[in-house]
Amino acid sequence: MGEALRVAGVLGSLGAIAQYVKTAAAAAELEPAQAYNLRLAVDEIATNIITHGYQEAGLSGEILVWDTCTPKSLIIHLEDYGQAYNPHQWQGEITPELCQQPLEQRPLGGLGVYLAMRSVDQFRYGRLGDRNHTEFVIFRNSTP
Repeated sequence: MGEALRVAGVLGSLGAIAQYVKTAAAAAELEPAQAYNLRLAVDEIATNIITHGYQEAGLSGEILVWDTCTPKSLIIHLEDYGQAYNPHQWQGEITPELCQQPLEQRPLGGLGVYLAMRSVDQFRYGRLGDRNHTEFVIFRNSTP
C-alpha cells in the first residue's frame, strides 16, 4: 500500500489523483488497458465528488485517496465528506443509441458513473457516517 494522498476537493486536484493512480497501477504491474480503465473510473468519480458533492452543494472539503494491493487485486479507495450520492441508485439507462446522440440531445448525468462502473472489475460505494467511500477494484493478472 502506498502512502495516502489527501487533496483539496477542487478540480485542480485531479492531476494529483491521476498521478497517484498511475503510480499505484505501475507498482501493481497492471496491464496498460487495466491501468487506463482504472484511471478513467477514478477520474470520473473524483470529478463528480468535486463538482456535485462539494461545489454544487456549496461545500468544501478534501478527498482522501489510498490503495490496497494484494497478490490478486489492486483497490483504489476514495473518501470524501461531500453530499451523499449513491451511484448505484441512478435510474437512467445508458444504451448504445444514447451514446450515439449528439451531446446537446443527451439527458444530463449518468454517463460518467456508467463508464466508471464498467471500467473496473468491481465498483463499491458506501456511506460511512458523514463520509462517502468508493472503491475501484482491478483484478491483477497474477499466477497462483
